[in-house]
Amino acid sequence: MKSATIQLETLACPSCMQKIEGAVKSLDGVDHDTVKVLFNSSKVKLDFDEEKVSIEEIEDSIKKMGYEVKKSKVK
Repeated sequence: MKSATIQLETLACPSCMQKIEGAVKSLDGVDHDTVKVLFNSSKVKLDFDEEKVSIEEIEDSIKKMGYEVKKSKVK
């Protein structure tokens, strides 16, 4: 398992958090219990299995909803 922090451009409202959280949790390989969208810092934190899903696929799922990803950090 890898841990990731994805920095978004901005989050406009709490419903944006719920949309992003739902999209990320729906991806195979993402540990649902670890997904946290932090409104004040515009970050998404999660753990994922890189053999099932890549950080690029996670970023793409966020981008497809119209949110801009600034950068990601994977540990």
